[in-house]
Amino acid sequence: MAQQQLEQGSYQFDAGPLGHIEGLTVSSSSEDKPLLHYFGGLPYALPPIGPYRFRRARPLPEYYRYGTRASPGRFTNSTAYCPQPSFLTQSDESLWDEDCCQLNIYIPAGDSPSTSGWPVFFYIHGGFLQYGSPNMSPTALAPLLGETAFKAIIVMPAYRVNALGFLASRELQAEANLHGETTGNMGFWDQRLALEWAAKNIACFGGDATNITVGGYSAGSHSAFQQLAHELYFVPDDKAVIRRMIMWSNSPGVQPKALSEHQKQFDELLKALNIPLAFSAEQKLKALRAVSPHDLIAVQDRLKLSEFRAFTDGAFISKDMVANINSGDFGRRMKRRGMKLINGECRDEHNLYQAWRTPAPTYDAVYTRLCADYPERVVGKLMAYACGEAHRLPSGVQNWQDLFGRLYADMQVHCLERGFLASLAKGGLEFGKDVLRYRFNWRARCVQLPPEWGVTHASDMAIWFWGEGMGDGLTYKEKKVLQPWNEAFAAFVRGDAVQWGTSDVKQMRRLNGDGTTDVWIDDRWDEGVKVWDLVNGDAGAGLVSWLRSML
Repeated sequence: MAQQQLEQGSYQFDAGPLGHIEGLTVSSSSEDKPLLHYFGGLPYALPPIGPYRFRRARPLPEYYRYGTRASPGRFTNSTAYCPQPSFLTQSDESLWDEDCCQLNIYIPAGDSPSTSGWPVFFYIHGGFLQYGSPNMSPTALAPLLGETAFKAIIVMPAYRVNALGFLASRELQAEANLHGETTGNMGFWDQRLALEWAAKNIACFGGDATNITVGGYSAGSHSAFQQLAHELYFVPDDKAVIRRMIMWSNSPGVQPKALSEHQKQFDELLKALNIPLAFSAEQKLKALRAVSPHDLIAVQDRLKLSEFRAFTDGAFISKDMVANINSGDFGRRMKRRGMKLINGECRDEHNLYQAWRTPAPTYDAVYTRLCADYPERVVGKLMAYACGEAHRLPSGVQNWQDLFGRLYADMQVHCLERGFLASLAKGGLEFGKDVLRYRFNWRARCVQLPPEWGVTHASDMAIWFWGEGMGDGLTYKEKKVLQPWNEAFAAFVRGDAVQWGTSDVKQMRRLNGDGTTDVWIDDRWDEGVKVWDLVNGDAGAGLVSWLRSML
């Protein structure tokens, strides 16, 4: 369905206790047929601005209303963009707003397939946790919801990224303690508030709150994992929201940095902003909150520790996260809750990874750049494994920047997803039934990433989102190739059994370059498990985790 055949019109909606709101209906102009209804930019939390910058977002008041019959709330645009650095295209500062705790809702037109309502796909956008937004236009998703087997409400939240979402320090921790809060991981807490909002309110839009699949791409996939890990270890069974998981091109990674390493980044940020380290904690935070969004973002590209990421806080992220995975306890908890997972990758992930804040072409530069993402003890092991004591470029790698992209892709996707899956097998999950693995060696013509990057990271967004509004969309022939994948995706989100075709932990459903689908025996399995053990093995299982795994 070509994009030019679509038209948008106003959609007035009574959202019950949430009030009256206006959204959009996207229709096929040639068939005069509604395809989806859309609401963009609905707040799910109070604005994290002013004195609330770098603090956990606050939920909306219990009786918050989005509009009245006389004055409906207008939600026809999109969420605000959290201030963010540029990548591939220039970030448009006119769209920036720190008040970005908002979400978009895409609803299939017509009657829901069951009395309980539409299944719900809660999708978390990617961007290395440093940039990105959930603002897929409603016309981009109209082909998916209007012409394929996929019939579910899609909820896409914005959340705080980069320093605004993941800054942590002793100063912020002390302030949080005064308010009875936790510090760090603000972006993850934002996502959690949005997920709880969806579970509480999606019935007002015709959704089934008992049938929520959480998924994401790249950093959104990593975020989805963290949401699941949080539920498994901090949320009782009767309060759990997530029913199924989709992790596209990412993994659990490693145990996130401790406060001491976050403090180094905090201090470097202050120095770059000319905020004296001699200031009191109160003065530092006051000065930091007075920095303009432009200046706060501009300086991050110049930092050595440029990547603002997760913090092992013991509140959102367990201090035993990796140990729990290694012991098999994580998998056992998934099995007990009936959790199912889709996880996989693209063949050439590394080509896009190489392009993000690419280091200079030296061993030391690659080492320093990886330390921005991972604890230094992990980077030391990884670089020694790749380059040896002589710090030589490994054979088969073009240059240091190529090595950076490959190591980054292995840590984010290829190797650490395999180590994670090995632990899930230990926990009793069945592959081909509970865990569905995939591999893409195929790329749609509409994908707008450089052709020389091949089947790289994010090139499969056009597969999952049925063209995603790129270029002229999928061709008729491409749709025939992708139809079985779409039907499996739709069945998974509905909660139905999926005929995936695999039966072993090393088997992956693969889409080949010629458009055929087969079952591939993973030839990187042993390497992936080896690298997982290298960077995560020292977490062990721990006595407490071992006892938990036996219960």
